[in-house]
Amino acid sequence: MSEPREELKSLTDKARVAAQSLARSDEKERNAALKAMARALRLNSIKIIEANRKDLEALSEERTASFRDRLTITPERLEQMAKGLEDIALLSDPLNRILAEWKQPNGLVFRRVSVSLGVIGMIYESRPNVGADAAGLCIKSGNAVILRGGAEGINSAQAIQTALTQGIRETNLDPAVIQMIPSADRAFVGEMLLASGGIDLIIPRGGKSLVERVQREARVPVLAHAEGLNHTYIHKSARPDMARKVILDAKMRRTGVCGATETLLIDAEIAPSLLPLIIEDLEQRGCTFRADERARQILPILPKASQKDFDTEWLDAILSVVVVDNVEEALRHIAVHGSGHTEAIIAEDEQIADLFLKNTDSAVVLWNASTQFCDGGEFGFGAEIGIATGRMHARGPVGLEQLTCYRYEVRGTGQVRG
Repeated sequence: MSEPREELKSLTDKARVAAQSLARSDEKERNAALKAMARALRLNSIKIIEANRKDLEALSEERTASFRDRLTITPERLEQMAKGLEDIALLSDPLNRILAEWKQPNGLVFRRVSVSLGVIGMIYESRPNVGADAAGLCIKSGNAVILRGGAEGINSAQAIQTALTQGIRETNLDPAVIQMIPSADRAFVGEMLLASGGIDLIIPRGGKSLVERVQREARVPVLAHAEGLNHTYIHKSARPDMARKVILDAKMRRTGVCGATETLLIDAEIAPSLLPLIIEDLEQRGCTFRADERARQILPILPKASQKDFDTEWLDAILSVVVVDNVEEALRHIAVHGSGHTEAIIAEDEQIADLFLKNTDSAVVLWNASTQFCDGGEFGFGAEIGIATGRMHARGPVGLEQLTCYRYEVRGTGQVRG
């Protein structure tokens, strides 16, 4: 038996016991733990930021600015992590809710009741805050979590986990509800994917290669998200000032997040007047472009796009630009090149907007708003553990409700089938 397998078995055994205890805990106990974890993050802020500095200093120069941004922990972002835990504590208890209830003619009363999943395996890469968000959501929903951070952020991830566990120790909960894989060795990922019976659900949060590996090799159920190959479509009825404001935020607020817009679609009727203004706005913020032929006829200076560009999640200050004739053509482009993550339409025509919303097969669709609102906190979930783009169990931001399942309770008065 390999060393990673033995170590993982030890972690999952502890997590299973802790999860069973957590699932029976009172909501007040779980909320107290979340608040204690938030305090511990603040008390250990200097240690966490110093650990993050080591990770940043170790990055190769080949890493992009957006990658570095995703990895960076500032005092403000650390405070957001702590505040996120406190926000989760304010949310309604997702456990033991009666989801449905009915009575059969024989007098039996059936209830469908929400319960925790058990042990969650969270595999993430370059965003250290994911560990805090995942831990908070799992504890509130009665699940133990085993975290596996990426090699680039290993010091940051371990410092955050240490602080969170310190907070848990101040409460009545078993500190084994939050554990971390002790090494960035990729063999641990392989063992997590095979840990059927030890881990109940795997959630990968990272690049395309990580998600593909998890989906290909896992023998444990997976809740995965595809690339954030998101589109913003500007219809001819759009207000120009709104269109400029929204696309600027959708692309440039944070270019390295999965909710960023990667392709702009714009109606041909308004493109000659509006597209140059949009390009100028974005250029002033450091954005570069990959444009189709129709866009280049309006602005010949724009670099020519290849077909591959329209299938690329840039995660950087790069925007693909496509001129379309109408909403149907925009929908066809999204159907061919989209990843099922997030799409937006900017339009004043309500009928067109409704057509777009109903015919876009993505987890999240927005009207007159930035794609960067695809975020669990913005949905009122307190935080998120990822954006699910599949069709089983959950879609969109994964919050508390999506980290529960249900059981049936049947209440009788002595009925027998005979």
